[in-house]
Amino acid sequence: MVRFGDGLSTDPDLVRAAEAAVGAALAPLQGAPPDLLCVFVCDADPDAVGAAGLAAMRLAGGGTTLGCSAGGVIADGRGVETSSAVAAWAAVLPGVRRSSFSLGLMRGGDDEVVVTGVPEREPDDVVAVLLADPYSFPVQGFVESSHHVLGGLPLVGGLATGQRGQGSTRLFLEGQVLEQGAVGVLLGGDVNARTVVSQGCRPIGPTMTVTKAKDNVLLELAGAPAYPKLLEIISALPSEEQGLAARGLHVGVAMDEYAEEHERGDFLIRAVIGADRGSGAVAVGDVIEVGRTVRFQVRDARTADEDLRERLTRFRADGPAEGALLFSCNGRGTTLFPSADHDVLAVRRDLGITGVAGFFAAGEIGPVAGRNHLHGFTASILAFGTPR
Repeated sequence: MVRFGDGLSTDPDLVRAAEAAVGAALAPLQGAPPDLLCVFVCDADPDAVGAAGLAAMRLAGGGTTLGCSAGGVIADGRGVETSSAVAAWAAVLPGVRRSSFSLGLMRGGDDEVVVTGVPEREPDDVVAVLLADPYSFPVQGFVESSHHVLGGLPLVGGLATGQRGQGSTRLFLEGQVLEQGAVGVLLGGDVNARTVVSQGCRPIGPTMTVTKAKDNVLLELAGAPAYPKLLEIISALPSEEQGLAARGLHVGVAMDEYAEEHERGDFLIRAVIGADRGSGAVAVGDVIEVGRTVRFQVRDARTADEDLRERLTRFRADGPAEGALLFSCNGRGTTLFPSADHDVLAVRRDLGITGVAGFFAAGEIGPVAGRNHLHGFTASILAFGTPR
């Protein structure tokens, strides 16, 4: 029978914190050794983070171990941001095959960069968890190409960080501490695991076709210059929503071009990163091809809460969950909500489970409309149930 546990410790002694967090995560397993142990560590000292990771992994008892450093951690119904803390998650997964992997880079001729360590997918693989250092690994390119590289296998995870920037990220895998690349685990066999991705935006203005674009710059929308079109949409909004647009505007790319209507949840969300009044162009955080349907978006706490709860409710209607990994953007937490506990409490409440842990990521990985993407401001969840 599947079992899940989670633990959190804020003991300033990180090794002691790791031992306490893992002990709490193991307790609900009723003496069974964990098949998978994940540990997430937040602290300013990368050496202390590494020592905590090693201490946690030593307690796994031969199970697969995975984890990373982060700007905040999540477990025991709480989110802890920037302060020293260790979160642990343990799972008994009978009948599940775990295949861990470590990704790196190798440079070839003509400055070609090749990703090494890519695992071979088995026919019964269900999902993979991926944790990556954004400074040393081309995460977005790998995730976007994973549909072909891994044959459509869903990826869930996030970008690890260290509080001292480049070089301070730590990744944990099978008893080792790595300082670059990416780590993960493939889960296959008798596993019931499903994904939830909540992007937390709501659309404003009309849906429009991209009629002219270059790279990540929108030049025309519905036959009109993009920037004047955007100003027209914003000026028609109530003053409160104009303020939301000013604080953080996004654009949604419709995932189903043939749908009669495109509403909240029907888009892949990307940030608007700049605009040029002179040329009428709007720059966004991804390449959007001519002919795609788009709609501008805003985000606030109410919308993000509603979207997450709606998606969790739909998920639960398709079958119960018993444990979950949660990768929540570091732009959520107290930046967006009154409490850093918001996302983990929502998952526990709306799925009716404990055994939920994860971290605040610098980018979240999860599938939307059957393809893997790197997101921002998103909650990406991998929930486990009893095998059917």
